[in-house]
Amino acid sequence: MEYKMTIAGLERALPLCKVNDNLYIGAFVMFGDAPLTVAAAKELLKKAPKYDYIITAEAKGIPLAYEMAKQSGDDYYFVARKRPKLYMTGVFEVNVRSITTAADQKLYLDTAEAKRMKGKRVLIVDDVISTGESLAAVEKLVEKAGGNVVGRLAVLAEGDAADREDIIYLEKLPLFNPDGSIK
Repeated sequence: MEYKMTIAGLERALPLCKVNDNLYIGAFVMFGDAPLTVAAAKELLKKAPKYDYIITAEAKGIPLAYEMAKQSGDDYYFVARKRPKLYMTGVFEVNVRSITTAADQKLYLDTAEAKRMKGKRVLIVDDVISTGESLAAVEKLVEKAGGNVVGRLAVLAEGDAADREDIIYLEKLPLFNPDGSIK
């Protein structure tokens, strides 16, 4: 089963994936889809408020954050990492549980990046906002770093996320019943 939709002017078919016996979601993966990443970045930038930096959570939002930074001529963007890396000078951490991840996770931000972010206007971007848990975790990291969140953007808003007034997105992605019909 799949769900066909238009995203940033491009037609895509999203395979439906089982979350539990009563819920399926449309699997939206930008990895490897360069035309979609470029088009989505362009359309989101049209809607973005004025900002200094972009941040995303590892990993699916990375191509989008990169492309948005590239199109805007930004010199730098941030990635909230799933694990601390040896090259990090120190870390901030927050807990997160995503609908597409089986267990609780943590997100980390390097303290050197936090210094760069302090007092700056920061856009949080992601491929899909669903429960908002990843978004909230990244927002906590930005706040711990002293940054000011000025926008929350996603390519797709899934389910109830489309009703939120604090996010900007391109298209609504419905939730699905086991037979593939929209909930």
